[in-house]
Formats: sequence, structure tokens, C-alpha cells
Amino acid sequence: AARFAVAHGVNVKVVVDDNDVTISGHPSKYLPGYDIGKTLAGHGLPVCTGDGEDFDALFSRMVKAAQAEGPVALINKRPMAPGIAGLEGNHAGHDVIKKELAVDYLKARGHADAVAYLEGVKKVSGGGAFLGCTAETASNRTEFGNIVNGILDGMSEAERVNRVLVVDSDLEGSTGLKGIRVKHPEVCLNGGVQERGNFSAAAGFGFKHGQQGIFSTFSAFLEMIISELTMARLNGANVLCHFSHAGIDDMADNTCHYGINVMLADCGIAEGDTTRLYFPGDALQLKSVVETIWNDPGARFVFTLRSTVPYILGADGEKLYGGDYRFTSGRDEIVREGSTGYVVAYGDMLCRALDAVERARAAGLDVGLVNKPTLNVVDEAMMKRLGAAPFVLVVESQNIKTGLGSRFGTWLLERGFAPKYAHLGVGKPGHGGLSEHMYHQGIDPASILAKIKSLA
Repeated sequence: AARFAVAHGVNVKVVVDDNDVTISGHPSKYLPGYDIGKTLAGHGLPVCTGDGEDFDALFSRMVKAAQAEGPVALINKRPMAPGIAGLEGNHAGHDVIKKELAVDYLKARGHADAVAYLEGVKKVSGGGAFLGCTAETASNRTEFGNIVNGILDGMSEAERVNRVLVVDSDLEGSTGLKGIRVKHPEVCLNGGVQERGNFSAAAGFGFKHGQQGIFSTFSAFLEMIISELTMARLNGANVLCHFSHAGIDDMADNTCHYGINVMLADCGIAEGDTTRLYFPGDALQLKSVVETIWNDPGARFVFTLRSTVPYILGADGEKLYGGDYRFTSGRDEIVREGSTGYVVAYGDMLCRALDAVERARAAGLDVGLVNKPTLNVVDEAMMKRLGAAPFVLVVESQNIKTGLGSRFGTWLLERGFAPKYAHLGVGKPGHGGLSEHMYHQGIDPASILAKIKSLA
């Protein structure tokens, strides 16, 4: 944008709050040498740097910038959250202010009514219980880091450094990589807010046989790295990508974090493609997935959620993915047998689909459920089984235009099967919310059950 503005004389004024804070720390420490003013000046932009808290000087600088012809950048140096005890200069000010700090600040200024309001707010729980699942839940995005740590623990430090590079995109606390940094800092780098460069660094490390990079960010940002992913494939890179915040559940950040286009990662040429997309149904299956695919070649994508999920129970009431369960890449899994038809689900929708299936079975409909943890590989044996069923319903928290359901019906038809077919997914714009998103999109258990009944 700076190069374009300079080259074409765009009369734009760029005002930068240069507070040296991002989610995971201070760029001056984890990206030493980087300077936003020098960067913009290097593109030819006139730059004026000053104190962002000196309001008289700031106003004067802004007036001069407005009067000048063409693009100008004002770099305003200031701490994050100035004047707020416990937050000033701290990366915690990047997020919602903790209630305790806010209360202290407001009390000191005599705002008793505001304090009373804050202290009276009750946290609303959006989580629900699902039939066929445990009441106990786990955070898959956090568990990813714990699982990787378990693998790294089995290596010597020299082996870890030579074989593994973990590159964070300023989201380590949200994607499970912080746990890896705490336990194995020798393999971790903080790349800052630059997904394309960070993915390329991780994939570049994995160009060499026996080495692999680990890259992570939110699923909403997967679309940023499609071109770099193609380059990584052409170079035969080994890279394990963890994309958290997939789907829509518990997305409180308006529309920006809908992670609904994860299937776009499956964009390689079919012949010989080793790209694999995995979306486990619970934390136990996640563990088996990561441990199984650790040494597989190519680009492997593992998707997890912002929300927690329960553990899936088998028909016998035991944890389906506990005990001696071992994940097999590309294999679809029967969760419940059925003769009336089958629901196909994965990830965060598996527990919701199971709830709907259990309710349908209690009402006399012998509906089955299939878990498809490998999203982009056809399981021919399962296709034959599903093709013989009266109906197939794919349920997912992905875009109805790009998700599994947009392919699955074609896969059935190509093999000569024609059961009744339907697909539930995300088809509406989102707004800030938590568990409400599922109801808004019509992929909550009650909506799934209604669709089952219409097909049966």
C-alpha cells in the first residue's frame, strides 16, 4: 500500500500507534531490527516520528501532514494503555481488560456505579450436554501443544533442534504453541503477525528430508497462505499445520474469525498429492491423529476449535477413542450402525450429530453416524456402505459452498450410488455470539434431527 501510494501520489495520511505490543509480546524483542518507520520510509513514504502522548505536538504534526500534498506517515511512539496500572506497556492491554484491573482503575476515579455493574455481571455458559458424549470436555487447541510436547520429549535436545522448527504467528496462547515454547523453547520462533512468511519459514525448514516445520494460526487465516502452500508442495516440504478456531462455535469476535473454508487447503494436483486435512472429533482422537501422522510426508493440516468439546462415547458407553484405538489416515469410522440412513460428520459437529442421532434412534429411527476425520480422502469401503443406505446427510460447520458436503454427493454419484442426499453447513453471515452461531446457521442438534426426520 505504501509503495502504491508513493508511486501514484495518493493523498493518504497514515497514522500509526506504535506501541510495541502484539498479542504474544513486544515486537522489539521477538523481531529485533524491525522498525515500522524505517520500513515505510524505505518505500519512499515521508515519515514523521514523535511522542503519541504529547498531544500539542501530535496535533501540530497532524496539521502539517494534512496540509502536505501526497502520502505522509505519522509514527506515534507511546506505551500500550497509558496510565492504567497493571496494563501500561503490557501486552495484556491488547485484549479485553481484566475486570480486577478495571475495577481498581474505576475505584480510584470514583466511578462506584460502574464498579457495581462490573462486579454484578455473571458469566453466561453457552455449553450444552450432548447425548452419547461425556459431560467432561477438553480444549483440542490446547491439547495440540501438549501432544507435540509428548513427541518432542522422546527426542534428545540435539535431535529436536535438528528435526523440528515451530513458528508462531503471534497467537501461541490461542493455538497451543505456548505450551511448546514453555517446555521446548529451543525449537520455537515467534514470527509475529505475518502468516505468509511464517508458513514459508516452517515449510522451508521442512524442505530437507527428516525435518519438519510446525506452523499455526487461526483457521480464518488459512486463505492467506494458499499460494505459499503451492510452493511448499512443489518443493516437497514437510510441514505440520495446526489451524485452531475452525468452524463457528464460540466465535465472539464478530465475523472475522469464522474458520469456514478449511477445504481450500486441499488444492494440490490429485496425482501423488500427499496433502491431508484432519479434523478430529475429540481430544483423544486428536492425540492419535497427531502421533500417527507425525512422520508422514508433505503438508498435513490439523484443525481444532475455539470451543471445548466432549469425548465421544461408543454404543457401549465407553470413550470411543480411548483404550487401544489407533487412528488410520483416510479411514472413515462408524460411530453408530444404522439401517434407515447415515449422518456423516466430523470435528465439532460430531458431538452434535451424535446427539441428534441418539434422539432419532430413541424415536424409532435406526439412524447411523459416520465420523470422517480425514476430510479430503475417499474411503471406498465406506462409500459402498453409505451408497446402499436410504439417505446420507453431511453435517459440518464449514461453508456450504466449499465444505465436505459440496464434494460428498459427487463422490457418491461417481461411484454409481444415489441415496437421498442432503448437506447442512454455514450459509449465513455471522455476528458476535458464542454458542448462538450453531442455532443461527441451523446446525444445532435440533436442526439436525429435523433434517433427519425429513429424509427418513
